[in-house]
Amino acid sequence: MMNDKTKKILLIAGIVLFLLMLGVAIYLILNKNKANTQNQNVTLVYWGLWEPTSVMQPIIDEFESQNPGVDIQYSQQNFSNYESRIFTRLEQSSNDAEPAPDIFRVHNSWIPKYQKYLNSLPSSIMSSSQYAQLFYPTAVEDFTGKDGNIYAIPWEIDGLMVYYNKQLLANEGVSTPPEDWDSFFELAQKLTKRDSAGKITQAGLAMGTSKNIKHSAEILSFLLLQEGAELIDETKTTVSLNTTKGIKVFQTYTNLAQGDSAIWSSTLPTDLEMFFSGKLAMMIGPSWRAFDIIEAAPTIEFETAPLPQLKANSETIYYSTYWGDAVNKTCSNPTIAWKFVKFLSEKTQQMELYSNSSKIRAFGEPYSLVELNSEMNGKAYVSAIAEMAPKMKAWQMGDETFVKSTLNEAVTNILESGMDISEALKKAETAINGKLAVTNQ
Repeated sequence: MMNDKTKKILLIAGIVLFLLMLGVAIYLILNKNKANTQNQNVTLVYWGLWEPTSVMQPIIDEFESQNPGVDIQYSQQNFSNYESRIFTRLEQSSNDAEPAPDIFRVHNSWIPKYQKYLNSLPSSIMSSSQYAQLFYPTAVEDFTGKDGNIYAIPWEIDGLMVYYNKQLLANEGVSTPPEDWDSFFELAQKLTKRDSAGKITQAGLAMGTSKNIKHSAEILSFLLLQEGAELIDETKTTVSLNTTKGIKVFQTYTNLAQGDSAIWSSTLPTDLEMFFSGKLAMMIGPSWRAFDIIEAAPTIEFETAPLPQLKANSETIYYSTYWGDAVNKTCSNPTIAWKFVKFLSEKTQQMELYSNSSKIRAFGEPYSLVELNSEMNGKAYVSAIAEMAPKMKAWQMGDETFVKSTLNEAVTNILESGMDISEALKKAETAINGKLAVTNQ
């Protein structure tokens, strides 16, 4: 039998254990109440682009049910002038009471220009190592700011790929475009047809100009990166174009639209219009161009393929152009905002968003999560994205609109004004650096 001393010790121990358990319970209740209190009447304005409310609302409703008191107000924005509109709002909201969205869409090339207006991703929401495991290397590089912090979570993954008219290729006994540039250009030559006057009636490939090619600047950026050009310095304010590699790329590109062996011409309609009419065998663009083709030319049988590679390169490089979600620096509830952005990027939500979007168009946003890559394999239009995503690359130009228009202007100066390539690149380089010195600070 226990003596009195032992009984007393056990009684005290029991009381201490009870008090500890009571304290833990009270702590959990108080923190739960505190969290609920913090979430009460939290309203977050969210600007998206292509997804209507019918696609987004079921996902938003689920987040709100898990976070009582949080109200996500979604607004689908018109893509026309979106970049200038959102940047103006951010500028105004940092200086006065002009309202700006708490969460909004940013392109993967914008961070140097937008960083000063963004709230960085808290490690409590997602650490850098977790981010690198979940998303593709291009997202890590593209959405990391000059200070080493992450400023957006990828909404999708997308990039340039080859669109090809299956019937036109079949006419030449070819089922898919070649994987290397030399063979690719040879096929483009075979697919180019001319009338008796030498005018192109069927183009093999839309490359070589800027005014009538929708994604000419992105194509040029891809060729420069593939050539190993160091396009921008660490400060994100100095671009190098007038280099040996830059001159080589612009010469190769513009030669495709010059001379008797040209495969494209500045006198032709746009690449999209040519493709719609069945007079263009191959063109280059991101995945969402498929929607334009399906809508405008439903009888055209087409597919997509990865971008060609240089035989001499040991590294395979593709070009990424996609979007992520960022949080406004002036957001009064940034932690909750980031919690919502992270929620959207999770597997269950990504798959639901893809499914919801697929009900209103041919396919949803290509998954940004690495673990969902296999879900895109074998699927029409997005299978090429799945193959390229792990090896995609871009560059942080910041003021994307200005940089792209300046690259396009350089092509026009070479083709239409007869400007020397080095002179055209020097002019473009000076203009871009002057602009980025202001916008990318």
